[in-house]
Amino acid sequence: MEAVVQTWAIIAAAVMLAVQLCAGEASCSIWSSAGPVVHRGSSFEVFCTFRCKCKGSMNSGHPPTPQSHKELNSTTIYKHIVNITKNPTYSCECDCSAFSDPCGLDISSGYPPDIPHNVSCFYNVRNNEGGDVVCFWNRVRHTYLRDSSVLWVRPVYRNHTVGPVTYNVSSKTTNVSSASLRVSSLVKLISVWVQVQNQLGSEVSITVNHALSDIAVPMSPALDRPECSSRECIIRVNQSVMTQHLQIQYKAEAQTWTAYPVSGVQMSLVQAQSIVSLEPSRLYHFRARTGFSTNLWSQWSSVVSSWTQEEAPARELDVWYTEPVSDFKSLRVYWKVANISIARGKIIDYKIRVYSQSSGLVFSVNISANARSYSVPFCTNCEVTVWACNSKGLSPPARITTQHTKAKPLKDIKVKAGNHSVTISWRNPETVPKHAAYVVEWYPQGLQLEELRWVRLNRNVNCAVLTGVKHFECYEGAVCAVYDDSSVSRTRFKGVAIVESAPTAGPSVQEQVEGNKVKVTWMEINREQRGGCITSYTIYIENNSGDQWAYPIPTADRAYTLTDLSPAGYTLWMTASTAKGEGPAGQKVKFFIHEETKLPFIVTAVVSVIALFFLCLFWTSPAKQRLWVFFRYLIPDDVPDPANSKWAKDCTQEKGKNKLSLQPHDCSVTEEEEPILVDVEELPKQNKEACTPISFSQQLLPQTSLIQITEPDTPLYPPTTYIKSFSQDSESSNHTQTSLDTNIPVDYLASHIQETMNEEQEDEDEDFPEMESFFPSYNTSIEPLDFGGKLTLDAVKISSSDFFQNNNF
Repeated sequence: MEAVVQTWAIIAAAVMLAVQLCAGEASCSIWSSAGPVVHRGSSFEVFCTFRCKCKGSMNSGHPPTPQSHKELNSTTIYKHIVNITKNPTYSCECDCSAFSDPCGLDISSGYPPDIPHNVSCFYNVRNNEGGDVVCFWNRVRHTYLRDSSVLWVRPVYRNHTVGPVTYNVSSKTTNVSSASLRVSSLVKLISVWVQVQNQLGSEVSITVNHALSDIAVPMSPALDRPECSSRECIIRVNQSVMTQHLQIQYKAEAQTWTAYPVSGVQMSLVQAQSIVSLEPSRLYHFRARTGFSTNLWSQWSSVVSSWTQEEAPARELDVWYTEPVSDFKSLRVYWKVANISIARGKIIDYKIRVYSQSSGLVFSVNISANARSYSVPFCTNCEVTVWACNSKGLSPPARITTQHTKAKPLKDIKVKAGNHSVTISWRNPETVPKHAAYVVEWYPQGLQLEELRWVRLNRNVNCAVLTGVKHFECYEGAVCAVYDDSSVSRTRFKGVAIVESAPTAGPSVQEQVEGNKVKVTWMEINREQRGGCITSYTIYIENNSGDQWAYPIPTADRAYTLTDLSPAGYTLWMTASTAKGEGPAGQKVKFFIHEETKLPFIVTAVVSVIALFFLCLFWTSPAKQRLWVFFRYLIPDDVPDPANSKWAKDCTQEKGKNKLSLQPHDCSVTEEEEPILVDVEELPKQNKEACTPISFSQQLLPQTSLIQITEPDTPLYPPTTYIKSFSQDSESSNHTQTSLDTNIPVDYLASHIQETMNEEQEDEDEDFPEMESFFPSYNTSIEPLDFGGKLTLDAVKISSSDFFQNNNF
């Protein structure tokens, strides 16, 4: 009963599956005459049979592409495929409404497998319990199909043989396949062969027999971290089994592996080996491998690395210098970074010392390890010493003498520029000292202090190749011969470039106009715009009419003066040139040359003529005398103190009053005329009976008489006041002059002053009658004036400015 129920369930499931298939039944069926897997390069047909009569079509690829086909009958079509080389997909469909789904076919093309060859195996001995057998074989060609490989192994023990064991190997796209299996140490022999198959066929390799002792290989050793001194490293090699051979290799950075010979190998699992003859302060890498007596070596171990310790630098630094500047106050010393074989460690700093044999230590300093030059004080007959310092000590000293004697320069210096380097050659002297050397220095033009480079050569070399030279850069330098006696010769070269172009810019100019001249100054072009070595500059000027002039200028100049320019407006610019041509124009500036005026020359000529006239006139005696009188009135002279005259000294010996008689003259003081007050300096009181003579100028007092001065009971004015009153010179004008001093009564004037003044007046009237109309005359009153008291001239100081201050000239 239970079996019947199970049978009906199966039938029901089949019916339901049939109904589902009918609901989505394809409209056709498709197949290939060679099957779905075909031989690559073969030809065959693809057929499509439809379930109803309809117009069918065949497509290929994704997306589907219509293909040409032929009709076999009313329900079947086909297509002939020739020399297939890919894996295409074909599909068919029709317009039958009962069946809507198309049908399709994927075709794979490839090759049957070839016979595996070069089957070989080796035995990796893990330990004394056994190891792994690894076998390799080669495939002749790629089949383009999915291949399956099987490794057959028949182990042979000491007394019996076990049936073959299969090891499936996944297919690979490479030409080499491999498989491994674990075997016991009891296995002595193995027989292996390989079978490969795919959908187009199957092939089996020949059988290979191996004795495990013949193919035994030790496992790769393990290395501990090396323990290193400055010249030696000790390496410990760990092995899983005892071996008969050990090989160690080492290398430093950027070097190839070097094999270190190992002798006296110990038959143990751990071996310590010493690697000697190493360099200090180097990072070394080590690896090792082991082998049995069959000379089959293990794989190389993993690489281990370690630094050797430092030592003091081995040699002195390569030191050079630049010639001292004009003031001889400093000297620039340069040195090269020592390579690792010389430095023998990391340089911590540099030590520089300047020592004088006469005065001892002059200068000493420690500077940073990043420095490459230093400026030291310059002294005559001094020695500059430079050391490099690492953790182990100082390098040998490198010395430079600050003062050198000049030797004969080298001859036949030749410079040849290539595409990437410059070759400098010279002719060696006939006799060269034993310890002589040559130094070739070079640097970009104008950057000697910043980018100085040099190379030191021995005395037998007569050429140097300069590398690292930049394109479109101008270089200069010198070839120096350094001899034993501290004598140095320098033969300079300049204007060296390997690749040049015309400048890409012109100089920037500034102009300064002075009359018909223009002073032009300019700056150098930026280095990146020069294009090489500048061979010349050219100044261009163009006037408003379009006329143009060019002035070539040497490269060393930075200023030039254009002369004899005609009055006009001008435009000025400059260009620079290299060996490859002239560059573009620089900044253009405009200036004007104005026409020079003749007024300054005319004024100069007139003044010169007038000055010459007066000079000639001055040398004639009458004119000289008249000019002297004229200028005497224009320029007031200092009136000498009358008290110092001989006459005044004689007068002071007389006592009493002196009367000054004046010639009769109409003189009156009107009420309208206000007296002019002049301050008179009051001196300390002296002898009341002393008298001081005073001499008036004849122009101010043409007529004089003796005036008696008495001291009144009541002073008219405050003491030490001097009153002068003048009226304008006319027919009715009178001159009145009054002096009063109540404190110091003295004799005022001598009686003979009138005669002297009258004689001088007559002489001047004869010589200069015309001067009377120019200079006014002043007359004193003819009436005698009697004043009480005496006026001492020692108490009165009269300056000529008092007279001219109130005269209307």
